[in-house]
Amino acid sequence: MTTRIEVISEVAGTVWTVALAPGAQVAEGDEILVLESMKMEIPVPAPAPGVVAELLVAPGEAVAEGQVLARIDR
Repeated sequence: MTTRIEVISEVAGTVWTVALAPGAQVAEGDEILVLESMKMEIPVPAPAPGVVAELLVAPGEAVAEGQVLARIDR
């Protein structure tokens, strides 16, 4: 049985870079993407190991606090 985990933005900002593509294997703590907020780069790590099922944002896109950025299947 697959469990889907959502990767949530903890801050409002802009997607700076996306490090992984859908289908990529991740370990807990691997960097999925980097947000820029108030001139600071904020890495967004995988909350659990698994496979990146969906990336819901792209570089340059504005995101809100609490927005789902990606989904990981375990």
